Amino acid sequence: MKQVKVISAAEAAALVKDGDVILGGGFGMTGNPVNILHELAKTSTKDLTFVANNVGEPNMGGGRLLNNGQLKKMIGSFFTSNPEAVKAAQEGKVEYELIPQGTLAEAIRAGGAGIGGFYTVTSVGTKIAEGHETKIIDGVEQVFVKGIRGNVAIIRAWKADTAGNLQYRMTEQNFNRAMATAADLVIAEVQEIVPLGQLDPNEIHTPGCFVDYLVERKLTEEDLGSSASTGSKKVDDLRMNMAKRAFSELQKGDVVNLGIGIPTLVADLIQPEDGIILHTENGMLGVGPEPTDGGGAMKYPVNAGKVPVTALPGSSYFDSADSFAMIRGGHIDVAIMGGLEIDEAGNLANWAVPRKPLLGVGGAMDLASGAKKLIITLSHTDRAGNSKVVPECTLPLTAHQCVDMCITELAVFKYINGKLTLIEVMPGSTLEEVRAKTAAKFEEKLS
Repeated sequence: MKQVKVISAAEAAALVKDGDVILGGGFGMTGNPVNILHELAKTSTKDLTFVANNVGEPNMGGGRLLNNGQLKKMIGSFFTSNPEAVKAAQEGKVEYELIPQGTLAEAIRAGGAGIGGFYTVTSVGTKIAEGHETKIIDGVEQVFVKGIRGNVAIIRAWKADTAGNLQYRMTEQNFNRAMATAADLVIAEVQEIVPLGQLDPNEIHTPGCFVDYLVERKLTEEDLGSSASTGSKKVDDLRMNMAKRAFSELQKGDVVNLGIGIPTLVADLIQPEDGIILHTENGMLGVGPEPTDGGGAMKYPVNAGKVPVTALPGSSYFDSADSFAMIRGGHIDVAIMGGLEIDEAGNLANWAVPRKPLLGVGGAMDLASGAKKLIITLSHTDRAGNSKVVPECTLPLTAHQCVDMCITELAVFKYINGKLTLIEVMPGSTLEEVRAKTAAKFEEKLS
C-alpha cells in the first residue's frame, strides 16, 4: 500500500502555482480547509481561479485570497458573505461565475468522473442559463453544463490513514468528496492521521488513490467562525402564523427541505410523532432541532443556514452531489422557500435584486425545479408597500411555473388548473385588504 506524504500547511500552499484553478472544499465554515488556505493567502501566488460553494467568507478561504488580490476569477453559488467580493464582482475587478449549488456539485462530480458535462432542468429560462446550450429531452428543455476540474483541490476531512484514505464527519462531506476526485493534485487537510488499518474499509469515503498529500491540523471553534455556536431565529406572530400554515401542508412520511428565513420556523413545529423527515442540501437527512446545550459545529452537524442541529435516530449524512441528486431526482416531497416575487403564472424570483448586492443563487433553482411540491412564504408587500404577488415577475427568475402554493401574512394562494387562486385569508387580515394589496389577478375559492 502506498504511503501519502505528510506536509505542513505552508508546504501545501507552496504547491499552488500562478494561474491555477483551485477547488476549495467546505460549506460555510464546516469542512473548510482553512489552515492551508490561510497559508496560501500569505503567499504572492496570483491569477488564481477559485471554485467553492461560498467564495466570499471574508476572513477565511477564498475571501482572504480575494481581499489580497490573488484571484482572477471566482466560481461559486454565493459571494454574499464578503461585501468586498460583491463589490469586486460588480465593478469588474474580478471575473465571476454564479452557478446553482446542485449544478456546481454535479459539475465537479462529472469532472472527477471524466464526463464532459450533463444536461439539467435547473436554471432553464433564467439569467444563469444565458449563453448555455439547451436541448429538449423527453419533451423537457434542459441546459448543458460543462464538467469542472481543477489543477489543485484543497479539501478537508476528519481522519486519514497513511495511505490517504479519508473519512469525513457529519455534514463535512459537502463539496469535499467530489473535489477530491476532480483535480490533478489533491491536498487533504485532516484533523487526525492514523496508522494503516485503523480505518474500517466500510467507513472510508474517499479512497487513497485520489489523495496526493496530507496536512494534519486541528480545527478549533475559532476556525469555524459563526458556525461554532447556535444561531437565533427572528420570530413574531405574523411569521409564525405563516410557518404554522406551511406546516399544515405537510403529511406523515414527507421528505421536506426548508429554506432560510421563515421556512426554518417550520422545523420547530415538527414533532417526532409527525413522521416528517427534514433534508438539508449540504448533506443530511433526518435533521433534528437546534441543540439546547449551546454546542456548535465542533460537536453537531449544521444545516444549510450554517446553524448547528441535532441528528434524529435514523439520520444519514452524504455529500452535496448526492444531496442534489435527491432533489433533482424527485425524492424531495415538499420544499418550503422564501421569495421576492411570485406571479400569476407560478413563476418565482428569489435570488437577486438588480443594482443591489448579489444574494447568491444557492440551491433555490435546483429545489424549485426538483421538489414535487413547492411552497413559497413571503411578505405580501415590500417596504414601500408594493405587492410581491404580481402579474409578471420583474426580478430575475429562479424557475418557471414552479410554485404550487404561496403563503403571506395576509393570504394563502394555490395554483388551481394553472390559475392563481386565493383559498384562504390569514388571521388578522380581510378579503378587502388582500384584494387591495395584491397586484396580480387571482380567482377566489374560499371555504
